[in-house]
Amino acid sequence: MITEFFYYDEIDSTNNELRRRVQSGSAMPEGTVVSAGRQTAGRGRSGHNWESPKDVSVSTSMILYPEEVPLPYIGRLTPIAAVAVSEAIEGLYGLETGIKWPNDVLIHRKKVCGILTEMEPTDDRVRYVIVGIGVNVHQREFPPEIAHMATSLDLALESVESNRTAPKDGGRKQGLQETHCRELTQAIWERFGAHYEAFLKTNDLSEVLDDYNRRLINRNEVVKVLDPQNPYEGVAECMDVAGRLLVRVSDEIRRVDSGEVSVRGIYGYV
Repeated sequence: MITEFFYYDEIDSTNNELRRRVQSGSAMPEGTVVSAGRQTAGRGRSGHNWESPKDVSVSTSMILYPEEVPLPYIGRLTPIAAVAVSEAIEGLYGLETGIKWPNDVLIHRKKVCGILTEMEPTDDRVRYVIVGIGVNVHQREFPPEIAHMATSLDLALESVESNRTAPKDGGRKQGLQETHCRELTQAIWERFGAHYEAFLKTNDLSEVLDDYNRRLINRNEVVKVLDPQNPYEGVAECMDVAGRLLVRVSDEIRRVDSGEVSVRGIYGYV
């Protein structure tokens, strides 16, 4: 779905660059992408920083103009992006991925990707939406505060390779598959574009729902819902077509909106 592509060796944030361009009046078709070798001020959900050293990760953003989509439905683009990232990683590298609701992509229960969707509302619609995606690709080390819950594609592939046994015929094991930021960026936006077109027809997540829930790492696990007014624990069942996490508390099903609360596993990151 990429219609125009801009690359920077270094930038504050690919989301910021698209916002600057659209606010300055630059004509950008839907599907314009900005990517960078390094971000100096990348952001994640809830204002967290996203580490982006030079040339070791995918830092990429796309601008959309879903002007006919009601404002309350725009957040559904975030789980769509998570599915697109999962499909791209699995298709290119054969790694099994999981999704921590609503939008973190995991490998071996560690975070490999973060997604940040931002928009400018106008009345009950939006002027534009920017979908930002960051994927750890070549990182070997992480800051101490996140080292226990982060990974990269290279580390995940090496882990898989180290667990393989030698072929029965005594031959050599298959060599480690190489990862490339550019091919991953292309694959992500191709998958996202297909799902986005389906979303515009329904305004819901019906087209990706089964694929999302199949990867949902929280499914059937005890989670703590960090509702500022009333935190509680329950068992996560699935995401519904509106993007809400269904959590069973005793005999009651509660629908958790990602814009209102956060969810954490009781015994660790997920």
